[in-house]
Amino acid sequence: QVQLVESGGGLVEPGGSLRLSCTTSGFSFSSAVMRWHRQAPGKQRELVAGLNVLGHSERYADSVQGRFTMSRDDAASTVYLQMDSLKPEDTAVYLCEAITPNNGDYNSFWGQGTQVTVSS
Repeated sequence: QVQLVESGGGLVEPGGSLRLSCTTSGFSFSSAVMRWHRQAPGKQRELVAGLNVLGHSERYADSVQGRFTMSRDDAASTVYLQMDSLKPEDTAVYLCEAITPNNGDYNSFWGQGTQVTVSS
């Protein structure tokens, strides 16, 4: 059974930092493209960061470039999102996605998300 479990969210003041984790199981993590998305109330889901196999080809949304860093630990089947210089507009539910190859096609798996609130 595929599982993705996000953790590390919480309430932080503007300018603060948080480190999110997404621990996975049930699929070949080393073969998966991993992504972080966020969903704010009343807004469309936004792709925040993506990391290909072996940690190559990092991609970040313009809104987080230079402030967020995504990394992966294949031995622990876990991805991280280090978020620095947080702003109130970063407030959202952050969700982890795994994209795995499947006989020429792809599967997409999602976690339940972790809430991040940036407020003074």
